[in-house]
Amino acid sequence: MKNSTKIQLGQHGPFVSKLGLGCMRMSSIWGGSTPDETESMATIQEALDNGINFLNTGDFYGAGHNEMLIGKAIKGRRDDAFISVKFGAIFHNGQWLGMDLRPIAIKNFINYSLTRLGIDTIDLYQPSRMDDSVPVEDIIGTVADLIKEGKVRTIGVSEITADQLRKANDIHPISALEIGYSLADRQIESELLPTARELGIAVVAFANTAEGLLTGDLKAPLADNDYRTHFSRFQGENLLYNLKKVDVLKQVASNKGYTPTQVAIAWVKEQGDHIMPLVSMSRRSRLPENIAAMDIVFTPEELNILNTTFAIGAIGGGTYLQR
Repeated sequence: MKNSTKIQLGQHGPFVSKLGLGCMRMSSIWGGSTPDETESMATIQEALDNGINFLNTGDFYGAGHNEMLIGKAIKGRRDDAFISVKFGAIFHNGQWLGMDLRPIAIKNFINYSLTRLGIDTIDLYQPSRMDDSVPVEDIIGTVADLIKEGKVRTIGVSEITADQLRKANDIHPISALEIGYSLADRQIESELLPTARELGIAVVAFANTAEGLLTGDLKAPLADNDYRTHFSRFQGENLLYNLKKVDVLKQVASNKGYTPTQVAIAWVKEQGDHIMPLVSMSRRSRLPENIAAMDIVFTPEELNILNTTFAIGAIGGGTYLQR
């Protein structure tokens, strides 16, 4: 099975696979256990074998563990992989402390990432967020300097506003915007998505199933120890209301012979040639299902049902995607 469809990153950037592999879940982020490394590496290698070359990570995923894992997985086949790295988030003992986007910090981060990954150049390098603590000019300008040094190939941004995107792109051409996007989270359609399209910037869309809401597997109430209970979307009446919406997705999926997860991924894929679904996986068993989602074609009626059921504001409560 080959994922041969490509997407161009930016107006003059490289072409990569239309389906991206998110590697975050291959490491411990919030202090939990680390998944089996052998299986995680095998998942990366099998993804590459199937033409999925966009590998997404962050230097703070597992305090560098994720980068080292990817480095081992791509050893001997660097040319098969396109490496996207986020920087700037600071964690300690599994707790998020804030951002460090100072130029001096960025120049430090990049060298550690290159060493852990075992490569000379990072293909796409991006601040994981911008919190106005450092001027956009300093952040993007520093990464642009890293391009001149040969340490970075292209610049991306993540979780920013339309105004910040325009400002960043004025400083240096931005190749990709990484942002949460799903049937349940369509807020970016009002301003951010049109801005990216206007500027010719690719969109790397994560959280396609909205923290599992769109998988069709959730039942109310969630277990007390489920991290999603902290989000209003997954609480009380909101969850019951939202699951009724998901029932429509489940019916559309059943009628087409696919899973709700596949339909959710396919819907994101259908929103534009410049949009890449970024799907997190840590097991090879999930690859065939997610690759098959990229071949789903919707009828106008099916798209109308989905777009109407999951219109902007149709889901009750929020998640971290709205931070």
